[in-house]
Amino acid sequence: MNPSTPLHFRSTTYTGLAPGPRLIVTGAVHGNETAGTQGIVRVMAELDSGTLTIAAGSVTFVPVTNPLAYARGERAGQRNLNRNLFPKAQPEDFEDRVANWLCPLLAAHDVLLDLHSFHAPGEPFVMMGPRDNDGPLEPFHHEQAERSLARVLGVRRFVDGWLRTYGAGVERRLRGDSQLETVLRYGVGTTEYMRTTGGYALTLECGQHADPQAPEVAYRAIRNTLAHLGLVDEAAPRPVPADAVEALSMVEVFDKLHDGDAFTRPWSSFDRVATGAEIGRRADGTPVLAPFDAVMLFPDSAARANAEWYYLARVNPAF
Repeated sequence: MNPSTPLHFRSTTYTGLAPGPRLIVTGAVHGNETAGTQGIVRVMAELDSGTLTIAAGSVTFVPVTNPLAYARGERAGQRNLNRNLFPKAQPEDFEDRVANWLCPLLAAHDVLLDLHSFHAPGEPFVMMGPRDNDGPLEPFHHEQAERSLARVLGVRRFVDGWLRTYGAGVERRLRGDSQLETVLRYGVGTTEYMRTTGGYALTLECGQHADPQAPEVAYRAIRNTLAHLGLVDEAAPRPVPADAVEALSMVEVFDKLHDGDAFTRPWSSFDRVATGAEIGRRADGTPVLAPFDAVMLFPDSAARANAEWYYLARVNPAF
C-alpha cells in the first residue's frame, strides 16, 4: 500500500458452529507497528487454508486499523488514533473517521487483543486494565478474565494503572478547568473504549518495531488467545509461572514544567530507579529526584512544557 492508494477499512470474521466468545484482534493502530499485522495475516492464512478452524464463537481480524498511517509507514495519519477514541458526529480528521467505523465494531465483540510494538529495544509486555471498580473514571468488572488472558499470551511482563495515573496528572494540571473532561477523554484508546462497552481488552506490545521476533510474539499471542477462549479445539495454553511474572502498577506521572527541563541520562522504560536518584534537572538547575524505589516508564525527552515527561511504577506483588 502507498499513500496514493484509495483508503478503505477492512475486517474479516470467522465464525464457528457452536456459540462462544466474540474476539476481535487489531493490528497497525499505529502505522509503523506492523508486528501485529504480520501475526494476524499468518493466522488468517491458516484459517483460509483449513489448517486451523474456528470451532466456537467468532474472531474478527483487523490487520490494518489505521490505513493512512500504515500507507505512510508512520505512527499516525493525522493524529494518534489511540487517544480520544470515540465516535464523532462531526469527524474532523482521518482518525475520527477510523473511530466512527472502529468503535461500533469493538462494541460488537466481547474481548479485544490489540497488537503493538515500540521504538526502543526491549522485551514484550502487556498493558492491562484496572481492578474491578465502580468508580467514575474507568468502571470495570472483568478483572479476573482479563488478567487470566494476559498470563497466557506468552510474555512475562505486565503493567496496569495507565488511565488512573494519566487521569490524576490531568486533574492536577487542569483542576477546575472547563476542559478537564475533554482532556481526560484524550486518555481513551482502543482498550479503554472496549471496556466502556462492557468487554475486556489487552494491549500487547510485541517488542521493538524491527525485531524479527516481534511478529512471532504476535502470532503466538493470537493462537494462545484462540485456545484460551475455547474458539479452537486445542489444549488451553499454560499461564506464565508465578515466579517468572514481573508485574508493575503505574502510580505517578511527572510533568515537564519548562521546555528546558532535561533528563540527567537517557532513560528507557523498565529502568530501575532508586529512592533519591537524580532523574533530571529543571530549567533552573533544580534536581528532580525519585521519591521512591520505582521503575521508569515511557520517558519522553521530547515532551513539551506542561505535558507528561515520564511515569513511575511500583512492583505489584498482588498481581
